[in-house]
Amino acid sequence: MEMSAPAIVCAVRPHGETAVIARVLTAEHGLVAGYVAGGRGRVLRPILIPGNLVQVELSSRSASQLPFARAELLKSRGAWLTEPLPAAGISWVTALAAATLPERHAYPALYEALGGLLDAICVAPSARGWVMALLSYEVLLLRELGYGVPVRRPESEDWPTLLRTFDLIGKQLERYPLAEWRSDVMAARSMLRERLARIESEQD
Repeated sequence: MEMSAPAIVCAVRPHGETAVIARVLTAEHGLVAGYVAGGRGRVLRPILIPGNLVQVELSSRSASQLPFARAELLKSRGAWLTEPLPAAGISWVTALAAATLPERHAYPALYEALGGLLDAICVAPSARGWVMALLSYEVLLLRELGYGVPVRRPESEDWPTLLRTFDLIGKQLERYPLAEWRSDVMAARSMLRERLARIESEQD
């Protein structure tokens, strides 16, 4: 396997003393995993942050071997990880992709949607500016994976309606693609839900 492409970092886990296994989403190759030597070091750690856009190079001797990976930063979203709501949003949407998408299956629409959603999270003045995009991304993911969901785009964008839709989609995610991951991945969504609820309470 040899490839070079822009990719969104979705998950990173330690491997050995200094390396990491990074899982990144690309438009043409889907979700791919790679071994990054020195990924926990001072230089690469700020690059391999979930949500960041990187130029990734992967190489392996066989299709069954975990590829070696190199990554160069194209766009950092690390600055928003110090803000509670953007951080919760970025953590959730990247974890969702890493947990549900099969490796090496291209989902170009999801790649574009995730990139646009991450941009919205980072540039919108508040979560009101990106929650609808998040809901659309979740519904798209469910449909791309073959799950027909009885949840439609809210006709109203008032906050209580958006939160009800958020909860309805969450039940579909728990029931279908995350049935075996609830305790691990859904915790990130629960944290996001708690922080979104504070917006409603502040409004009251």
